[in-house]
Amino acid sequence: MEAAGRRGNLDPRARILEVSSPERASIPHTASGVDLRVSIGSIHLKNPIIAASGTFGYGIEFAELVDLNRLGGIVVKGLSAQPMAGSPAPRMCETPSGMINAIGLQNIGVRAFVAEKLPQLRRFDTAVIANVFGHTIAEYVEVIRVLEDTDGVAAYELNVSCPNVERGGMEYGTNPELLAGVVSAARTACKRPMWVKLSPTIGSIGVMANVAETEGADAVVIANTYPALCIDAHTRRSRLGSTTGGLSGAGIKPITVRLVYEAGRVVKIPIIGLGGIESPSDVADYMVAGASAVEVGTAHFVDPRASERLVGGLEAWCRDENLLEINSLRGSLKA
Repeated sequence: MEAAGRRGNLDPRARILEVSSPERASIPHTASGVDLRVSIGSIHLKNPIIAASGTFGYGIEFAELVDLNRLGGIVVKGLSAQPMAGSPAPRMCETPSGMINAIGLQNIGVRAFVAEKLPQLRRFDTAVIANVFGHTIAEYVEVIRVLEDTDGVAAYELNVSCPNVERGGMEYGTNPELLAGVVSAARTACKRPMWVKLSPTIGSIGVMANVAETEGADAVVIANTYPALCIDAHTRRSRLGSTTGGLSGAGIKPITVRLVYEAGRVVKIPIIGLGGIESPSDVADYMVAGASAVEVGTAHFVDPRASERLVGGLEAWCRDENLLEINSLRGSLKA
């Protein structure tokens, strides 16, 4: 992580900072003349910038560095029924225009999250979304039932697309029947809004998005990381302890923007775009393609304040474009 921050391939700060000075970042949206408010179904966010799961801890760890109240939302680390140790080290390596990670969904477990992290998150006026993971459908349901008994969670994000675990995860996100089963079971178990985080490595993103919508998803997140391999030719070994991992960063953005556009032509539920977002224009690209909001991930490994800076930068971008409402961008791609 630190090595990635020292070299230039991952560094999005120059692109963010050129439109987002500290002074601009401190201006509330009501004073800027720009309305950044968006809605994901019944969830109303103050802006479309959401910190992505796995890149922002449980949110509370960033509270001393970031004004959490500035963000539209926070998706916490993936939560499983029992604590998970994750993948063997090393877990991250840098690639041109991105990085590969194999964290393996290391987390403290849903019950420890409810007892230790969630009470602290309730102090902030920012939507908290719980990323839910299971090796089996029963485990997904167990996590949701634990969370249903507590306050402070705005929605669930079903992780059916993680490429870094041996069981569960991506197997649900690449098989329409398995996806239907886990989404249907989760929908039955929960009363809160439910998002489904899809895999990018499928034949048709529209098919899987449609399955999620049909089985009761309130939104889809497009997309998770791309399965990848990074090799050290000198040692003839993978640079990751678990051999393969998930590719993220600026290099995947054009591919994922296409997926958002294709899904938007099929489903009526909101889409949250995720992949390679470093600048305000990246946010705009996803929204023009059809996204209602975005999640910011890899940029946090270089600059922990990336999401907060993007809020200010997006305000400035909208002013420069004479755009009064960010929602007017959504789905505005011209044929």
